[in-house]
Amino acid sequence: MSRTTPPRPVDVTAVFPQLLPLARTATRLHPRPGSPTPHDSSVGGPLLWPADEPWPHCEQWHDGPGPVAMVPVAQLYVRDIPLLRPPGRADLLQVLWCPFDHEPDDKPLTVLFWRSADEVTDVLAAPPVPFEVEYDGYVPEPCLLAPEQITEYPNPMELSKELQQQLADGSSWQAAGVDNRYVRAPDEFYWNELSIAPGWKVGGWTRWGLTDPVRRLCPACGAAMDPLLTVASSEWASNTHSWIPYEDQALSTPSLTNREPWNPTRLDLARGYDLQLHVCPVSPDHPHIDLIQ
Repeated sequence: MSRTTPPRPVDVTAVFPQLLPLARTATRLHPRPGSPTPHDSSVGGPLLWPADEPWPHCEQWHDGPGPVAMVPVAQLYVRDIPLLRPPGRADLLQVLWCPFDHEPDDKPLTVLFWRSADEVTDVLAAPPVPFEVEYDGYVPEPCLLAPEQITEYPNPMELSKELQQQLADGSSWQAAGVDNRYVRAPDEFYWNELSIAPGWKVGGWTRWGLTDPVRRLCPACGAAMDPLLTVASSEWASNTHSWIPYEDQALSTPSLTNREPWNPTRLDLARGYDLQLHVCPVSPDHPHIDLIQ
């Protein structure tokens, strides 16, 4: 299985060279329903979890018979996503969450585990499952991944005021010979089609939209935090069709067998938004933060 993002309609750095030093590599994960094993990178699949290591439970949720078992969200091997920067000898990232809303932002509580795959000799065969979940949309459909590296540029709200004004000026695009189809809001051409990819991804730029950009600082040391993983409610939307991989374009509209082809994981976060995990570049031992956007 592979997925290929079409080339962007315009080389935006040819129109606005100021963006060139702001380019970042991201890895689109392209989750699609499948039957992953513990030895695969996956979303919602079985984890390579040591049989002698306790399964994580959410100690903050006690409305049922006890702490609720956490749900596997993603398992990412560095061999598949080299963009990951694991600590020490680790080569595997595992992400789980509590399938209930937590304050203050009404989102699942996430935990991260880095481990070395070759140190797991006896895999937990039957991990516990939560006695209840708040929403079905908090339990991802098991999916295999087709990682693909792309280039991203910042959300326009993270650019200088001068560059924002140029992006919003249709004459700037016309002078470069660009057919900007967004007549009433030329800057939306950049926002929707040239800057940040929709869907699940590792790295790249932070996605904004629910709020304006805010500083993401490490709670332990104050360092500016880096985007790690974006957990998405959809792989594309009506305004981001140009990002649909070639392999999915024929199946991009609903059908009797696939009512929501844009949401292969069947997740629904905060009415269709994304959960973005950020980590501290100084130390993997510092707590991560998450952001709904």
